[in-house]
Amino acid sequence: MYTPIELDELLYLSLQEDIGLGDKTTNTVVSKDARCKVELIAKADGIVSGLTVFKRLFELQQAEIEKWQEIPDGSRVKKGDVIVSFEGNARAVLSTERVALNFLMHLSGVATLTSKYVERVKDLPVRICHTRKTTPLLRALELEAVVHGGGYRHRFNLSDGILIKENHLELVGGNIATAVKLLRKKISHLERIEVEVKTLEQLKEALESGADAILLDNMSLEEIKTAVKEAKGFPVLLEASGNMTLERVRPVAETGVHIISVGAITHSAPTLDLSVLVERI
Repeated sequence: MYTPIELDELLYLSLQEDIGLGDKTTNTVVSKDARCKVELIAKADGIVSGLTVFKRLFELQQAEIEKWQEIPDGSRVKKGDVIVSFEGNARAVLSTERVALNFLMHLSGVATLTSKYVERVKDLPVRICHTRKTTPLLRALELEAVVHGGGYRHRFNLSDGILIKENHLELVGGNIATAVKLLRKKISHLERIEVEVKTLEQLKEALESGADAILLDNMSLEEIKTAVKEAKGFPVLLEASGNMTLERVRPVAETGVHIISVGAITHSAPTLDLSVLVERI
């Protein structure tokens, strides 16, 4: 996650991109001391995420916030619901609303799509996780949104866990056992090793190598079923990934895998439609 300083730096840059040298329209037609009442309204059903960022943007713009009320991140909203209400400096509000909405609509979209995947498998012992297919510099916020949508965390970055992928294997001669042995010599006994496999032959190699977790990459449903049977008796976690649509996630979960990672929940989530309404006071 971001430190407070890192988050503020990201938000400052986002505001600077949108405001530039100043909001010419607002600063001309709105009095410096004017105040307004603000309501953030849901224009579609979904899950809210990003309210901490939403509020912080107005604070950074010195909006002189009063009477702030909000529902918690992770809340389910219906079209027409009031998500946030507050009073503030009108100039600051108008100069900030677009950036604040951009963050909140995107993050709420991630949470909402995640919740749809979670809902499809809620009665099965499987976790819906994110991947590293995220927006550069927004990963921490997007992964928090996944959690707000009911999903679980995978590794945050390359230093956060071990996953031997196809290109790693290519550079060690394609031998899974060799890659696992190299890692076992270097890592703590508390760390797990996961291996990505694309075929059932690679699955057998990974099982025999003593891998702690195996990622079944872009396998067919029948291949996943076979992989689950082959792994019986091995102390190993099975993760399915690749082309994981809302239609496919349930049949994959029913095979008995432990984890399903879904790139779409971060890289292809549609925004949740939200609107800021302002009233002069």
